[in-house]
Amino acid sequence: PKKISLGGIPRYAIFNLTGIADTGKSLMVEQFAITRAGAGEKVVFITVESPAPFVAAGMKERAKIMGVPEENVEENIIFIDAASYHVVREDILSLLNTLAHVIKTYKTQHVVVDSITGLYENKEMMARQVVRQIFNFLKKWHQTGLLVSQKRSGHEAFSSEAAGGYAVAHIVDGTFVLFKETIDSNYKERMYGLPIGEMVRLFRIDGCRLCGHDAETHLFEITEGGLVRIGPSLAELKKKK
Repeated sequence: PKKISLGGIPRYAIFNLTGIADTGKSLMVEQFAITRAGAGEKVVFITVESPAPFVAAGMKERAKIMGVPEENVEENIIFIDAASYHVVREDILSLLNTLAHVIKTYKTQHVVVDSITGLYENKEMMARQVVRQIFNFLKKWHQTGLLVSQKRSGHEAFSSEAAGGYAVAHIVDGTFVLFKETIDSNYKERMYGLPIGEMVRLFRIDGCRLCGHDAETHLFEITEGGLVRIGPSLAELKKKK
């Protein structure tokens, strides 16, 4: 049978995006939001790590590089600043009430949370409860969702485990895992075709319950302009050697 790519993620799916620090998680969800805004769709972007004005400024610059008019970003991306307002960040019911108001007012189709880990910082025993509430809420309101989750130092770097254990991965519809490693051996040098000391970034879909998916590990890059691009799989790379 012939495999045909969906060209994106299934509509109304809720995905977890996890990875160690500086792997491109925020850049990837911001690029998703800009792309949907450029197509005329409304996106709610919940900022938990950085204040919304700083995130918005960076996204406008990236939109220029992507060829998306600035007015599309201003009109179609609605920010909820949980980073600046602790009531919204610390009280899940306040957050969901705010989100419901925004969805009804602006008729949004997508929700991004960067990061969901910030909603249960220092109380990771609450992770499953928080994630379940947000997951059920987004399903009820027919939103497509991307939830960024942070990894702790003891977690396996290329697994779906994140702060709160596997709570996020077990509840959501699928998980994207981002990883980076330094080329520190002759074997890696031959495999990636890059000199020792360089860094490579890797991307993998760690399960999706809504449709079939590519299970291979892919290279991906972050351009100088901050755009994320998925490259060939490691299997394809090996065939070329």
